Amino acid sequence: MLCCAKYQVDWTLDKFVTAKTKKCCRTTLMAASKTAFTFCYEDEDDFVASTARSKKRVLEKPKSDPLVEAVDHFYEIPYEDLDLELFDKVCLLSVWNVSFLGYPARAILPYTQALEKLAPHIQQVSMESNGKGVSIDGVSLPFEAGEIDFGEPGTNGQHSFYQLIHQGRVIPCDFIGIVKSQQPVYLRDEVVNNHDELMSNFFAQPDALAYGKTPEQLRSENVASHLVPHKTFTGNRPSLSLLLPSLDAYRIGQLLAMYEHRIVVEGFIWGINSFGVY
Repeated sequence: MLCCAKYQVDWTLDKFVTAKTKKCCRTTLMAASKTAFTFCYEDEDDFVASTARSKKRVLEKPKSDPLVEAVDHFYEIPYEDLDLELFDKVCLLSVWNVSFLGYPARAILPYTQALEKLAPHIQQVSMESNGKGVSIDGVSLPFEAGEIDFGEPGTNGQHSFYQLIHQGRVIPCDFIGIVKSQQPVYLRDEVVNNHDELMSNFFAQPDALAYGKTPEQLRSENVASHLVPHKTFTGNRPSLSLLLPSLDAYRIGQLLAMYEHRIVVEGFIWGINSFGVY
């Protein structure tokens, strides 16, 4: 599904170049070291390996006009390189939602408690990197750029801000689900486990956003007439669903690579300096 540049784990500074110099990603020597010491070298290897191709592709791009560079980038992707094709489609969808449809926010909604810090992390990376009002040349942008990122894991968000997402403002959503639970809990006499119940919510929410529910459907369900307007929601609201086989170091690396790739390519298209902090 995703990826970025494979670096050998020899702990030399030149192998782990920071985002500030290469303007590509935030996988630094310190972050890699912490991953290895907290978990194990094998997990760190998997994490770094999964972030291989898309970082490398961005690092190897020639310096040119940002918009031309972005367009050339899409033409260069081989047909069989489906992970990068997915990355770029995700980037284009974000640009479309922000700059063309005028949706300023994005909700990041992982259906696993293990990713509870993903939304705050992407919020910092994205909003600091692409929160710019001028181009790389210092000219005011004639369009909206950057996104307001926020989110909560699983049903925490459902009981917090999903009401707004379904019936209030249009907010594009990223739903992230995991096929294999890290800690499934089975209760006696229960047909499904806790992870199955969680995943039923994961599949139901994008459907509800897409299709909504009409007054006619509500009346056919014998909903009281005075409640019909309050239970109606229009649908046709954008969302993206990512389903990972499991949540291991390799998949987490893929997930972070996708968001970092999205930020970089958005910056190319908008013509801004994504990793310039002033």
